[in-house]
Amino acid sequence: MELIFDIAGSGVLGPRQRARLLEKLGVALRIVVTDERSQVRNRQLALERLAERLDEALRADRPRRPTLPTQASRERRLRAKQLRSTRKLDRRSPTPET
Repeated sequence: MELIFDIAGSGVLGPRQRARLLEKLGVALRIVVTDERSQVRNRQLALERLAERLDEALRADRPRRPTLPTQASRERRLRAKQLRSTRKLDRRSPTPET
């Protein structure tokens, strides 16, 4: 079962919904379902997946508030850098002393 939903030509969508869907999904949404042997069941699954994809695309994402790294994450990063540094120093061949 192949289901194609024409987002650009759909009359049931408002202008804001259409713009959001065009931005996230493109001009048309194509759903292909071959899970079941029954064509009727595949059609039902395709319609359910279409509804899920449209609902997910229309959901407004909350804007991310930038945060600073925690003290513990800074310490982990510095500890890992120090460990890499000492590992690389250990790989070097010893320098001859004069």
